[in-house]
Amino acid sequence: METDNLFYRIFLRAPQLISELLPQIPPDCQFQMSAPVVKGRKFSLDGLLSPLDDNPDYPLVFLEAQMQRDPQFYGRYFAEIFLYLYDHEITRPWYGLLILPNPALYLGADQNYQPLLEQKVQRLYLQDLIPQESLSPNLSLLKLLALDLDETIPFAQKLLRQIPDRDAFLRQLDVVEAILANKFPQLTPQEILKMLHIPTVGLRETRFYQEIAKEARQEGRQEGRQEGRQEGRQEGRQEGRQEGRQEGRQEGEATVILRLLTRKLGTLSPAQIAQIQNLSLPQLDALAEALFDLNQSQDLEDWLIQHTL
Repeated sequence: METDNLFYRIFLRAPQLISELLPQIPPDCQFQMSAPVVKGRKFSLDGLLSPLDDNPDYPLVFLEAQMQRDPQFYGRYFAEIFLYLYDHEITRPWYGLLILPNPALYLGADQNYQPLLEQKVQRLYLQDLIPQESLSPNLSLLKLLALDLDETIPFAQKLLRQIPDRDAFLRQLDVVEAILANKFPQLTPQEILKMLHIPTVGLRETRFYQEIAKEARQEGRQEGRQEGRQEGRQEGRQEGRQEGRQEGRQEGEATVILRLLTRKLGTLSPAQIAQIQNLSLPQLDALAEALFDLNQSQDLEDWLIQHTL
């Protein structure tokens, strides 16, 4: 399910969240997350957090996010847990964490599981986070999931503004992008980033840009090194190698920009492609930053006229 992947990303990017939700977990306990298949009935656990530390007091955490009605949920959930504990001869303690939209979601009769639910399992209702104001950045990510659509974007903007550290900001942005993509499936990554108003990060810092750019950058560096070595051998001059690397980097940057523009504006004219390929590196940097403001081919045409005359 898409929600499984979403919560996997949240807990991957915000590992301290688990200790905030389960006070029994030490804050310095680190986990790796997996989805093992339990033998017998071939149950598949949605999320198993296994301590990386050998400390036997650090527990396993059986994590599951359930957003839809399921009359057999509790029976299946505990069957999965105890089959796993039996199959793997687990001796360390364990806890459960259930992320649910609200208490009204029907998950089956729970009378037989009350002792376990009271002592071993924490049920987090996303609805309860909505009125809370002083949440940590990690818990605020879960609140973002629960908000109505008209409140989501303003809250996401506020959440990102409160993170001063650049690296933490980029990690949080990655999760926020994923949550917004899940809640607004009709929006493109470019539209999501534009709605967030993130001028300080810039296009080059986003996961969207880096995913598209990775291959093109590698090609550009490889071509630059090859051209530089060839020209250096032919002419025997250091300038030849430097010029080759510079041209290779410029070509790679132009390739990335062209791919981004094609995704957003559609097919470019041969004249526009030629103009972009001939831009200098500073001009390519300026075009990359302006890309979110270019909504149609004429906008690009106007930008090129303004910056290439």
